[in-house]
Amino acid sequence: MAVSGGRTPEHIFPLLSKAEIPWNQISITLADERWVEPDHPDSNEGLARHLLMKGEAARVRFVGLKTKHSDPFDGYQECEAALSTLNWPLDGILLGMGEDGHIASLFPGQGEWADATGRVLAVGASKQRQPRMSLTPGALLDSCHIFLVITGPEKQAILKAAQEPGPVDELPVRLILHQTQVPVTVYSVN
Repeated sequence: MAVSGGRTPEHIFPLLSKAEIPWNQISITLADERWVEPDHPDSNEGLARHLLMKGEAARVRFVGLKTKHSDPFDGYQECEAALSTLNWPLDGILLGMGEDGHIASLFPGQGEWADATGRVLAVGASKQRQPRMSLTPGALLDSCHIFLVITGPEKQAILKAAQEPGPVDELPVRLILHQTQVPVTVYSVN
C-alpha cells in the first residue's frame, strides 16, 4: 500500500498500526515525500515510522522515496528501481488532499505531471514548497482501491468543486474522482 503524509494521517496511522493484520506480509511506500531526511519534521517517512510502523506494524517492508542524492531529480532512477520491487497494482492507496486540491505532490498549475511516465516524478522546489518525489498519476491509478480522506470545511468545499467536471491541472484531485479504473472511497471528516 501507499500512504500520504501531512496532517491527515496523524489521526489514522495510530489506529491503523493497532489493526490485527499480518504486518510481516505488508509492503508500504509513500504517495510522495519532501526531499528531507527521515528525521526532519517535514518527512512523510518520519511520520509513517513514528505513527504507523510501530508495535506489530513495525514488521512491514518499507520502500521510501528519499535517496542519498542531493535532489529528487538525481534520485529519480533509484526511486524507480526501488518501487519496481513492489507488487503492482498496489492493494490500496491512502491519500489526503491539500487545500489547493493537490494529491500526492501533483500540484495545480504545474501540469508537467499529467504526462509523466514511470512510477515516480521529481518535483522541483518553489517559493512555497520543498523539492519532492511523488508517485505519478499512472502509479496512483495502478492500485486496487484509493481511499481519500478529507478534513475540515475548507477541504469539503474544494472536494465539492472537484466533483464537478473541469481541468485536472486546476484541481488535481479530479484525477482520481473522474476516472472509472479504480474504486475510490472518500472519507469526509469535519
